[in-house]
Amino acid sequence: IETIISAIILLFLSIESEEFGPVFMQEPDDVIFPLESDEKKVMMNCEARGNPPPTYSWFVNGTEVDAETDYRYNFIDGNLIITNASEITDFGKYQCKAENSYGIILSRDALLQFAYLGAFSAKTRGGVSVREGQGVVLMCTPPPHSPEIIYSWVFNEFPSFVAEDSRRFISQETGNLYISKVQRSDVGSYICLVKNTVTNARVLSPPTPLTLKTDGIMGEYEPKIEVHFPTSVLSAKGVTVRLECFALGNPVPTITWRKINGNIPKKARLRKSQAVLEIPNIQLEDSGTYECKAENPRGGTAFKGHLQVYTLPQWTRMINDTQMDSGEKLQWECKATGRPRPTYRWLRNGSPLTPQSRVEMLNGELTIHKVQQTDSGMYQCVAENKYGAIYSNAELKILASAPVFIPNPMRVIATLGKDVSLECKPRASPKPRITWKREDRRIQPSKRIMLLRNNTLRIVNSSRADEGNYVCRAENQFGSAEMTAMLWVKEAMRVELSPSRVEVTVGESVVLSCKATHDTSLDVAFQWLFNQKPINFQQDGGHFEYIQTQSSTVDLMIRSILLKHAGKYGCRAQTSADTVFAEAELLVRGPPGPPGVVIVEEITDTTATLSWTRGLDNHSPISTYNLQARSPFSLGWQTVRTDPDPVTGDMESAMAVELNPWVEYEFRVVASNAIGTGDPSSPSRSVRTKEAVPSVAPANVSGGNGRRHELVISWEPVSEEFQNGEGFGYIVAFRANGTRGWKEKMVTSADSTTYKYRDETFPPLTPFEVKVGVYNNKGDGPFSKVVTVYSAEGEPREAPSDVKASSISSSEIRVTWKPPNPGPGRPRGYEVSYWKEMEQEESGIKRRTAKNETSMVLTGLEGNSVYLITVKGFNSIGQGPASAAITAKTRKAPPAQPPSNLMWIQEGNNVSLSWDPVKAKDNESDVIGYMVLVRQEGRGHNQVTRTINPSTMLSLPEGGTYIIEVRAISEGGEGAVSSQIRVVTSSGELGRVSGLSSHLTWTALLVVLLVPSASW
Repeated sequence: IETIISAIILLFLSIESEEFGPVFMQEPDDVIFPLESDEKKVMMNCEARGNPPPTYSWFVNGTEVDAETDYRYNFIDGNLIITNASEITDFGKYQCKAENSYGIILSRDALLQFAYLGAFSAKTRGGVSVREGQGVVLMCTPPPHSPEIIYSWVFNEFPSFVAEDSRRFISQETGNLYISKVQRSDVGSYICLVKNTVTNARVLSPPTPLTLKTDGIMGEYEPKIEVHFPTSVLSAKGVTVRLECFALGNPVPTITWRKINGNIPKKARLRKSQAVLEIPNIQLEDSGTYECKAENPRGGTAFKGHLQVYTLPQWTRMINDTQMDSGEKLQWECKATGRPRPTYRWLRNGSPLTPQSRVEMLNGELTIHKVQQTDSGMYQCVAENKYGAIYSNAELKILASAPVFIPNPMRVIATLGKDVSLECKPRASPKPRITWKREDRRIQPSKRIMLLRNNTLRIVNSSRADEGNYVCRAENQFGSAEMTAMLWVKEAMRVELSPSRVEVTVGESVVLSCKATHDTSLDVAFQWLFNQKPINFQQDGGHFEYIQTQSSTVDLMIRSILLKHAGKYGCRAQTSADTVFAEAELLVRGPPGPPGVVIVEEITDTTATLSWTRGLDNHSPISTYNLQARSPFSLGWQTVRTDPDPVTGDMESAMAVELNPWVEYEFRVVASNAIGTGDPSSPSRSVRTKEAVPSVAPANVSGGNGRRHELVISWEPVSEEFQNGEGFGYIVAFRANGTRGWKEKMVTSADSTTYKYRDETFPPLTPFEVKVGVYNNKGDGPFSKVVTVYSAEGEPREAPSDVKASSISSSEIRVTWKPPNPGPGRPRGYEVSYWKEMEQEESGIKRRTAKNETSMVLTGLEGNSVYLITVKGFNSIGQGPASAAITAKTRKAPPAQPPSNLMWIQEGNNVSLSWDPVKAKDNESDVIGYMVLVRQEGRGHNQVTRTINPSTMLSLPEGGTYIIEVRAISEGGEGAVSSQIRVVTSSGELGRVSGLSSHLTWTALLVVLLVPSASW
């Protein structure tokens, strides 16, 4: 026993501290390092995990980095730090090696490049002189740089850049500026500007002067392609390819593109006046020969080049870590795609693997026959083409261990009369030899006791006599071990599930009971299943409840049953000896399921013949079907009348009747049974009923109003739902009362609501009999009922009479009038126009009455001014004639001087108030009295007292603060307001003036001059 426990402890320790070879967590990536960087350090990243932890080394261009002799190199964990890096010494491919006692792996190659941009030569550039109309190429000659740069050109001075168009082109391949046809506006100085794509550094070239020769203008000449893409273009899959093509010529050439034996990809775009063909996200199918053509009226020329797309290798199958017993055969295969097709090589512990007597390599397949301990290590499959390489890593472990059994001993409980299997599965490498014993005797196979190929001991039809201890012995060259299997044989368990079949209605509840009869020495566990799947009582607790009634009996309560709960319910009882399963069926009666697909078999103008397939009746016979329809004019789905009526449950077709012609309908079918109504079927396809003559006449035919001699007829338009076909319109029929023949007019717009008929011969308010009918392409429909409509009475014919105007104040005049004599053209209101005596009538102001009033007060007028006033009637038809103009003069303005020198005496609640009289100026109205306003503080209501004298007596209630003001009154209105005084009344306390810091209690009378306060 101690030996077994020690083996188990050692095994768990080995699992917990399992050792393995290195595995990369991060491999180095390509780096572009700016030489002008302030950091001055390059970091190449590498990280691997392993047990024991791996150590690292680096290779640059195949040579190992020696950090001990070169101070510029430093390792931080697996990362390589290069100090004071330079392109001369450090440019190249870097590879990381990770190593521990289980093997070595190499990373992918990473390219270290350096970004820089040199300066242009300071040497003065010579000028370029050409004839007007001639083409020219201005050379950029860029300075040393890495990596790519972007070219642009400055004209005369920075930042005036050359704009590219069909005549001017800047090549991003050569950097040169191409002008196909020089114009006088091109004369000037040109500077090439280059920008590094990594560092964003910019440098400017010396200027190149461009001048025109004076010996004439260049004539027309055929195009010459001056810059074009290479004859062979290589591109990686997924990048954006730009093909350049530009020509010199006079007139300016036009550039066109085509793909030989194919079409230019739809995703391609033409840039820079078609001088650049840009193909984004290039794919293998975009390969081919492309042609650019330059043409002008003098001729044309073309250039062809082949675009070839390559792809880096990409894994489709990789190798995985493998453990094997010594002597077995290893077979590994790795596969990758790529263009060109990748080749394969193998590494073991970082070194190339070569074919040997036991080792075979063919097209990514590695075979090692009879593996040995020395074959253990880290293996790498490398797939590569000339554009790149990828690595797949795996560890091979050759096992070598003595047998160990877990668990040990093993207890097995079998069921009487059934077969039992005793497994023997030791951990061992290589595979051990197995023997079985019982009571120190080796077991010999027989018809009832068999030794299977997997070393399992199988006993058929077990009995009580088979109980006892069975020993499995495992042995290989590293040692041996034994495992004891203790076998007990128990009586078989029986399970009863009741009821075995039950029918319920939706919404009811049911209880299923499961009882197990078993060996009392064994514990039993139960599990409920629905349609072979375990019931989740937490998720479905609203309907299912697990009830433990006794140790060997459990119930399943199913509450508020739904249709979805119909099916097979299983009870699984399990002991350590055996498992028994019993099943019961639950049938749920409920409303029918949705009928099948609804098909419109035939359609007429008012009927649709429908057919459908029968849905589930859910254990209650279908009694009836309900047909429903939906159209653009209905509020959702509506039940339609049917033939026959009702549609019984044994039918699968019926006719929907009383539909509207020329309307699009969808149909669905709903089934019902004794339980209820089920869900509807899916809608049918949309169909339109056939056309028919209209059957609905316009409603609410009426009319009236309009201009003189007009008959206006109106109606409510017929909804599109009832137009019954195309070409819908209205027939308007009318005749004067007492006449026989009808006049009929066609109105072709289905949306029309009015028709106007004009006849100078009939007088206003002539009665007409009117009716409005409908028609469409199928014929004429019904007319509405005949109604009487009167012709228009017209606009007012007479002006208002007895117009009078009187001044109310300096800013108001009251105007009154009498309406014109009764008759056609009755006014619905009046418009008053007024203007000053020295002004034109056209500049006057117009105001209208709200209703049919016969007076109006004009406000906002200037004082002491003469106004001219006219009045005219109006109605919905128009305006009538204006009355003769009358005059009225506003009164003089009220005095601008407010009452002053207010004095007041308070005795109890009585206040005697006086002030200096106000004297009006010559241009102001005479004073006819005064108005005293009293307001209690905190309230908005004013108490007004009028007097003709410059004094008054006020009686104020006790216990309040009052604010008093005075205004002069004149014929021109109210004058300016005086300053305020504030009076406080309370028992025993006299008034106080606003602004005093304290109040005095006197018994004598007090006369105080006013202290002004803020206006209120």
